[in-house]
Amino acid sequence: MFIRKNKNRSGSISIQIIRKIRGRNKVIKTIGCAYTQREEELLKIIARDEIEKIEGRQSLFIEAEDLVIDAFVENIENHQIQIAGPQIVLGKIYEEIGYNKIIDDDFFKSLVICRIVYPGSKNKTVKYFKRHLNKEVSVYSVYRFLDKFHSRYKEAIEYQTYEHTRKILKGRIGAVFYDMTTLYFESSEEDELRIAGYSKDGKNQHPQIMMGLLVAENGYPLCYEIFEGNKAETKTLLPVLEKFSQKLKIDKPIVIADAALLSQKNIDHLTEAGYEFILGGRIKNENEQIKKKILTLEIRENQPKEIRHINGRLIVSFSTKRKKKDFQNRQKGLARLEKKVKNGRLTKDNINNKGYNKYLELKGKASVAINYEKFEADKYWDGLKGYITNTTLSKSDVIAEYQNLWLIEKAFRISKTDLRIRPIFHRIINRIETHICICFTAYAVYKEFERLIEENHLRLSIEKAVEEIKDIHQLTYMLPKSKQTKTKLLKLNDIQNQIIKII
Repeated sequence: MFIRKNKNRSGSISIQIIRKIRGRNKVIKTIGCAYTQREEELLKIIARDEIEKIEGRQSLFIEAEDLVIDAFVENIENHQIQIAGPQIVLGKIYEEIGYNKIIDDDFFKSLVICRIVYPGSKNKTVKYFKRHLNKEVSVYSVYRFLDKFHSRYKEAIEYQTYEHTRKILKGRIGAVFYDMTTLYFESSEEDELRIAGYSKDGKNQHPQIMMGLLVAENGYPLCYEIFEGNKAETKTLLPVLEKFSQKLKIDKPIVIADAALLSQKNIDHLTEAGYEFILGGRIKNENEQIKKKILTLEIRENQPKEIRHINGRLIVSFSTKRKKKDFQNRQKGLARLEKKVKNGRLTKDNINNKGYNKYLELKGKASVAINYEKFEADKYWDGLKGYITNTTLSKSDVIAEYQNLWLIEKAFRISKTDLRIRPIFHRIINRIETHICICFTAYAVYKEFERLIEENHLRLSIEKAVEEIKDIHQLTYMLPKSKQTKTKLLKLNDIQNQIIKII
């Protein structure tokens, strides 16, 4: 006889005892289903013990203590072993941030933790509650909670998040980073919030909403807002900043945002409202006088230059790495255009300034050709990057602050991959808003977990840490005489012990 493991459609592993009879495998006994590696190992131990029993290979002189332990293990059922790590670790972080002070609701807490360890649809959430928390929860009870939650707690959650971020930054939020993303829906229905619009992800056919996120240094979250799906990015920055300042009554930080949010109206409003800013500059869109001046500057690596600008200062830097990347991107864009021209797939309607279409021109009455002189002229811009600012920071400090903008890109990446904020399957506005609120709270807990790992010099990634805590189990059992129900954590490995210590 031997032990076989089968992967089930649900993702679980079945542990079975198999005997080969006349060349065919016969299932003698299915020991149980494992959802984690530790459960799998435990079921294999039980299976080996069972094989010894069946084959009569057990010692004839078993000690009484062994018999007690053997009988105990034999009667362990799957539901007695629960995943405890997420509730212990992430639950403690959730409380340390202070969310339990404003939301006296374990259901919300469990939804936030589930979003980090088992992100997915509400059906998956229900399975998480049943399998790992021993709670019978229906999809409809989750929906009812989503319906009633959002309007009462969003601002309180944002305020508590801001207070925690301010605390870990030692009371000072000197700069804030802002960006937008689109969240699409697996539905074709539109309403006043879900509207089809331009999508960075090529999901233009799907209704969507826009989400604006404001984070502080190191990507620590501050607040968020959601907008109609067809809202222009340039029209979202100021509403978010104004709400943030009014709600929290704080000194105005330096605002850092990318070139997509760079409109003259935004810059004028930021200046009038007394904000300092660092914005990505679209140097090739500047007037001819400034463009000529930029190209006459001798800009070398780590030696940025500065030009006076209508909006303050225009700082221009050069990077060899960026130059190589810009050149490669232009070559790829040109190759795609050449292929389309050769195949006759382009018409005069394609002649515009969108992307690499700017290299197209009309030849004759209807023929589209590539203007190679324009393509060659663009090589002088390879490697150059502009920054517009009204701060008094040094050129190198302006560039360093702007380069931290990748933190908000990382925040969106975490939200979209690790927390799976999209696609959104809800259609009722309250549910959509609560779903995003849960994801925002989960992101704050996730970031604090990451900070504790780094601060305590644990040599593991946040992703690995999340996997480790998912493998922390507890056993619930009843004492035979007193009938008391007891719960014990199964023995932790070294990494799990380190994680428990830091929280």
